[in-house]
Amino acid sequence: MDNKKEENKPLLNNIEKQSSLFSRKIILALLIVVLLGVSSGYLISTRKGGINLGSRGEGAPGSSVSKGTVAGSNDLKTFKDTAEGVLKKGGINGEGQYHLVRPGGDSQNVYLISSIVDLSKFLDRKIKVWGETQRAQTAGWLMDVGRVEVLE
Repeated sequence: MDNKKEENKPLLNNIEKQSSLFSRKIILALLIVVLLGVSSGYLISTRKGGINLGSRGEGAPGSSVSKGTVAGSNDLKTFKDTAEGVLKKGGINGEGQYHLVRPGGDSQNVYLISSIVDLSKFLDRKIKVWGETQRAQTAGWLMDVGRVEVLE
């Protein structure tokens, strides 16, 4: 009896039908993931308190910035650390691209990096920065700047 049941079974299964269905599910899932990513990115970029790349008086590269100019993010929860001083070019031992000169000498300098604000527009100006303190090897204070305001 067992021999007759085995004889009726097909030797090959229809694999093409199964892989086609599997491929369609993967493509549909990837399409949904891409659409969700694009829509969530759009919502985050337009939310209140998001990054503001062209705010109050910030001109084209090379243009002078005036007192009161604000550039960068409005998210003061993320960028909660603040410092004031005159912005100068150069870091210390590879840490920071710029630094704020503050009263008290070199030990009071704040070394700065930023992927949000083009700090070169504010060279030799007295500014206030909002940022997030980073771990440093040499710099006494290393900050990732998210927002800048021109004071003088």
